[in-house]
Formats: sequence, structure tokens, C-alpha cells
Amino acid sequence: MKTFSNHFQRYIYPFLMTLLCLLPLSGQSAERHLWDNGWRFSLYQDDSPQQITFDDSHWRLLDLPHDWAIEGDFYCQNPSGATGGALPGGIGWYRKHLFLQDNDAQSRYSIHLDGAYMCTSVYVNGKLVGTRPYGFISFSYDLTPFLNKQGDNVIAVKVDNSQQPNSRWYTGCGIYRHVYLSKSSDVRIAEWGVQAISELKKGVGNITVNTQIENPGGLNRRFVVRQKIWDANHQLVAQTSKGGQTGASGTLVSQQMRISKPHLWSLSSPYLYKMTTELIENGKVLDCDTTTIGIRTAHFDVAKGFFLNGENIKINGVCLHGDLGCLGSAVNEDALHRQVIMMKEMGVNAIRCSHNPPSPELLNLCDSLGVLVMDEAFDSWLQGKTPYDYSLYFKTWFERDLRDMVLRDRNHPSIVIWSIGNEVLEQWNKVDNKGMALEDVNILLNDNRSKAALTQGDKLNLNAKLTQVLAAIVRRYDPTRPITAGCNEVSPENNLFKSGALDVIGFNYHQQKVKDVPQNFPGKPFIMTETVSALQTRGYYKMPSDSLFRLPTKKRPFTDPTFRCSSYDNSCAYWGSTHEQTLDVVKHTPYCAGQFIWTGFDYIGEPTPFNFPARSSYFGLVDLAGFPKDSYYLYQSEWTNKPVLHVFPHWNWIEGQPIDMWCYYNKADEVELFLNGKSQGVRRKQNDHEYHVAWRLNFEPGEVRVVARKNGNAIAEKIIRTAGAPHHIRLTPDRQLIKANGRSLSFVTVEVVDKDGNLCPWADNNIIFSLTGDATIAGVDNGSPFSMERFKASERHAFYGKCMVVIQSGKTPSDIQLTAKGVDLQPQTLRITSK
Repeated sequence: MKTFSNHFQRYIYPFLMTLLCLLPLSGQSAERHLWDNGWRFSLYQDDSPQQITFDDSHWRLLDLPHDWAIEGDFYCQNPSGATGGALPGGIGWYRKHLFLQDNDAQSRYSIHLDGAYMCTSVYVNGKLVGTRPYGFISFSYDLTPFLNKQGDNVIAVKVDNSQQPNSRWYTGCGIYRHVYLSKSSDVRIAEWGVQAISELKKGVGNITVNTQIENPGGLNRRFVVRQKIWDANHQLVAQTSKGGQTGASGTLVSQQMRISKPHLWSLSSPYLYKMTTELIENGKVLDCDTTTIGIRTAHFDVAKGFFLNGENIKINGVCLHGDLGCLGSAVNEDALHRQVIMMKEMGVNAIRCSHNPPSPELLNLCDSLGVLVMDEAFDSWLQGKTPYDYSLYFKTWFERDLRDMVLRDRNHPSIVIWSIGNEVLEQWNKVDNKGMALEDVNILLNDNRSKAALTQGDKLNLNAKLTQVLAAIVRRYDPTRPITAGCNEVSPENNLFKSGALDVIGFNYHQQKVKDVPQNFPGKPFIMTETVSALQTRGYYKMPSDSLFRLPTKKRPFTDPTFRCSSYDNSCAYWGSTHEQTLDVVKHTPYCAGQFIWTGFDYIGEPTPFNFPARSSYFGLVDLAGFPKDSYYLYQSEWTNKPVLHVFPHWNWIEGQPIDMWCYYNKADEVELFLNGKSQGVRRKQNDHEYHVAWRLNFEPGEVRVVARKNGNAIAEKIIRTAGAPHHIRLTPDRQLIKANGRSLSFVTVEVVDKDGNLCPWADNNIIFSLTGDATIAGVDNGSPFSMERFKASERHAFYGKCMVVIQSGKTPSDIQLTAKGVDLQPQTLRITSK
């Protein structure tokens, strides 16, 4: 994997430039400040913290983003259930003071929250400004009518996640994304009010820019909108200006701009331009906005799948939930960067944001790293899947929430398709899930249903019409991208399909029905919105490997005392498939635009196929701690051009035990395995429908060596040795230089090894960590989906020889020293520098 420094110039620099655009610009009256630091927090049941006189001096002082649930204990009676991660909910309050000395009668102040879960109420000086139920949406409020511009003000934010279960996965609790405070004039650019629509014609980038001006003051005002586009070298490449007038209702200003021979945004070269928009009155800049744009063409074709800039590309995607493992749902740019880079190293070129609007930081990363995005709105509509989910608020809020998602995200070049829903129950006419155990919801969603559950003929029912309404909202605010939905009812009689509102047909699973798509959906492009659902525990292998285990059965609870699933590609959910099965269908079906695997990373919650004490998923290609599972290398061998030779499992077994050895490889004609120097045979993939080779050996201690050959010449070699007794600890950071900004992270891999440095694959030693310097331990994990150890701790048991500790910088430059110790293990010390 490439180091952080190698990625900086290509990837991080453009991302940082995007963040810098959020800072106040010298000489301009418009200001937008990151307002994360110095909040008081406490879990508090009543509403007294809204009052300006409330004493919060004993409350915890912290910086946002923050997730209080991840700090808790796993407990079977927590109302979220194992499906929600078995972590606590409750009601949390955040308070902060805002002192003003402002004599400008026309100035206005707004607070913007990128995301808070859930039912968030904002108070100013004891008065309710507004409440937003949806925990994944960004929102803002004009605070001006409630503020004292000469003196102290108290901003109080109540986040109510007490009614659970309200999700099918772990959501976190609290203000888990960034908060901003803005100051503007009473005539201003509307939030998310700049839209840039690019069109490429004969080598020229034609850009239509629509700017929404709002006027809370209500008086008629004349203004000029000036827009400039800058390339990646900060050179001005286009500019225009236009005058206008606004009354109380505001106005829309449209302008045309041209870039000759533009650099196109692509997967290999994600070129970004920066556009500045200035609102000017009598020569004074009243407001400004900075928008990152990319110029590219994208479309879905009925016969050939997906095209980017005229090139036919297979979408090799993964689904990702929002949590960051032991860090919880609190957004952290370093952790997000690590996730996306690991996916790119595997060969991923697309991410589906499942099943809700993502953080802006993820979209910024995808823009700058060259990753396509499916941006998704909802997991439920009117018919709920859990007792307290978004369906309770959908009827009142769906139009506002969907509108705001599209307005916020529509300028991101990485987004190539919108999804208006995932496995919504409105696919069918009526679904009765009242009283159903949370663990059985996925079984309900994936059950085969009779024709009686679907409307026959040409008649459109209310569910189909609702689909049309949702699609129309998206098109109203972004007519440039197609719309889909993740559907696990693949009949053409599915209400969503029948509505005619979807531009691209999306299947969740049912890879065996892909062959019927041209007949069932003539004239419609097609993509597999969700696939596979293979179940794997890193480091665990169930043999014989050629036996397929479909879990869970429809009879719940499903039990297995190991709480583990095989890391051979021979275990999957009964509605899903092995990785190789779906990979083969997508690879050999030209009209299939691609797939989004469930999932890229394990996530907290939904511990299919088990119940508590399992509390995290088994679906990921990478475990919760960030360690790749073996199937990661299957995709790397298929989706990348880098040489791959991955042999597994380990070589520590019982004398004489039959062991299946698998190998993923590419760029070679054959591979040969040697056990203690003796050949065990040459293996070749016989055709392009085969994805691994295997040997069955009787274990004897020593060395397994696999040699890959091309044209008879050895081109790669992999050796696995039998490990001895655990001897010492090995610490490997993903970076040893971090920023002294209070947020920068170093992910340190902790391994238990023998005296020769071989990983001890059965080791489960408890490792204890200590730190010196200005830094903290942000979290610990080991990838076990059933561990009851806290994520916020200074120790962790190894799981199949490995665990992880995450070091977070303080705000003072420091030499940081991490020491890891364990009983009967030689300790190790690692030095990290924060600057």
C-alpha cells in the first residue's frame, strides 16, 4: 500500500485546497467558520439545558464531531439491539456561547450542521429555532432573529436518539459531523445556491452556472454576480458577471462560461477546477461562495453499461456505511482517507453511500481521488423496517430532505447516479412486519413473494406514484444525472420499476436473474446496486473449502458456538452469493454496468447471521479494524494491474490435519506449491470463469512456498512458515508524521509474532498500550465481530494474531511514544511525530 506522503501531492493537496475555500476571504464581509471546538456536552433527559441561565460548567468540554454511543459498553438490553450495534442511545445536549459586538443592522448569522443523529433541536437563548428529524441530512438555521448582537448568546443543541431501534445498522449518537457558523449580509447567496452544469462539445467545456440569491431583508436591491473559474495551477481560465435585482422572494441568475480544451475529470486523473462566486453591491462584496467542479461526461447505455468520457468502464464498486469502526460515526478525514485508499488499492472505482446521504468529506475525497459515487437518500419511505425509523417522519419531511441532499451534492463530479431508496417496502403492495424481530427484517426483505403482492397489468398504485414524485424532486434540482433504486424484488411488476420513473434498473442480489434483464426491462440500462453478502471472519477457515455454507437459515435465531464464518469464499447469506459467483456474472455481462459489493468494510451492527453477542457485520472485504480479508485479494487480482500472489490460510495446524490451500493470482500462467521443498503440483486457471486455484495438503510443520510463472519463468514467490510460540510485539504505523491539530490520526497495526518475526495466527494475547507526548488513544479494535471489549480503551486482545490502536494528535507539536506490552511478550515502543 502506498504511503501517506506518496499520496499527498496527487490526492490530499487538492482536497486541502477545497477545505481552505471554506475559510473567510480577506476584505470580504461574508464569513464561514468551522465551529467545532469548545462545546460543552452531557447526557441529559429534560429540556432545562436550553435555558440561557443553565449552569453547564460541570459538563464535559469537547470538540466536534462527536459520537457518544461509541464510548459506551456493549449490552444485550440496549434498545438498539445487536442489529444497531448493542451500544447505548439516549438524549445528549451540546452548548456553546457566542459573544457578539455587531452594530451592523444588515448582518445575519447562520449555523450549519453537516449531520447529527437524530431528531436534532437547536435553541438560541432559550428559544427553539427548529427541529430536524433525519439523522443523515445536512441542515442550517438563520439564528439572527434570536440573537443578541451586543453581548453573550447561548446556542444549545439537543440530539434525541432515545427511541430505538430506529435503524438496521449502527448510526452513532450526537453531532457526528462538522458544524459551521456563517455571517453574511441580508442579501446573500443561498445555501447550496450555486449550481454548475458542464457540457463538453467539440473539445470545449460549456458551463451553465445558476446562482440563487435570497433576500431575507425583503427590500429591493440591485447587485452583480461575478464568477471566475481557476484551474489546478491557480490560473484564471474563465470569468463572467451579470447584474440583477431581487425582491423579498429572491432571484435566480444564470450565466454561461467556456473553458477551451478543459482537463477532464476521470478515474485516473481526477482534475478539479475551483469556481468563485461573488455577490457585489455598489462595489462591495456582500457574499462569496467557492465551488469545486469537474468537467466530464457520463452515461449509462442499454447494451454496453457505463461510459465515462466516452470510455466504456465497468463499475467495480462497494457499499459503505458511515461508521469508522472503533471511532464510531464521528467524521474524521484521516480515517475516511484510509478507507477510500484501501478500497482503491483493491481496485474499487465506485462507492455506494448506503443507505443515506454521506458526509461532505467523503464526497470531497471521491472527487479528489477519482472514485465514482452512487448517492442514496433513504432506507425506508412510508413503510418502516424498524419501530422508530425514518418512516415516522417521511410524509412530512421527504421533500425537504431529498431536495437538500440534491442541492448539497449536485456539483460533485464523482456522483454519477442518484438512488432514491434501498429495498423499500413500497416495492410491494403491502408488507406486514409489525411485531417482527429486528433480526428477521432481512429475511422479510429477501423472501420470495407471490404475484398477489404485486399489482398486475398497467395500473399504477400509490407506491408507484410515490416513486414518480420522488424522482421528479431529484430532476427538479438536478436534471443531469440518472436515477435508480436498490431493489430486491426483481419482477417488472415491482411498483418502483412499474412507475417508469427510474432511469437505470437496479438489482439487489438475484445474480441468477441478470440474464433476464433485456427481456424484462427492454430499453433500460442496468446495474447491480447491491451484491454478494458473503460472510467472512478474518483468520478463520472452515473446511472442506468446497462446501458452501448459506447462512442464516430462515429459522432464527441461527446459532454456531464459534460466532465465526469461513474466510474461504464458501460462506454467504442465503439471499446472496459467493464473491466469485457474482463477479463472474458481472464480468461476462456487457449490459451490466457493474456492481456494488455488500460491503467494502465491516460495520457496526447487523451481525448477520448471528444474534448477540455478535454486534458487527461479517460482510466486509476488510474487517472492522481495517485488516483485509482474503477475498480482498481476489478483487485485487481481477480489478487492478498490480501483480497479485496471495496464498492462504496460515500454516499452523495439527499434525496430519487435511488443509485446503487457496491462491489468488494474476499476470501468471501457473502457480506451483512446495511443502518443505517438495512439489505438491502445478495449478492453472483453465478459463476466465475461474478465479482461484487450490491444493489439499496434510499438515506438517515447516514451510509452504508458492511460485508463480509466466512463460515458464518465475515472476513471484510467496512463503508461509509455521510460527513458533508468541515472543514479541510488532508495531507498524500507517504514518509516523501527523499534524498537531487535535484530529490527525496514525493507525498502528499490532501483531503478535514469534522470535523470527512470523505472525502467530492463533494468538489472542491481551496487549496494553501507554502513551507519552501530546496525544491520545482514539480507539482500539481487533476485527472481532463479537468482542465485548470497549472501543475506547488502552488495551485490546489480539484476534488471530492482530489488533489495532489509533493514535490521535493533540494540538501541541510533540514527540509521541507508544509502548505496547503483554504477558510473556517482549514489549515494543514506537515513535510518532506531530507537527
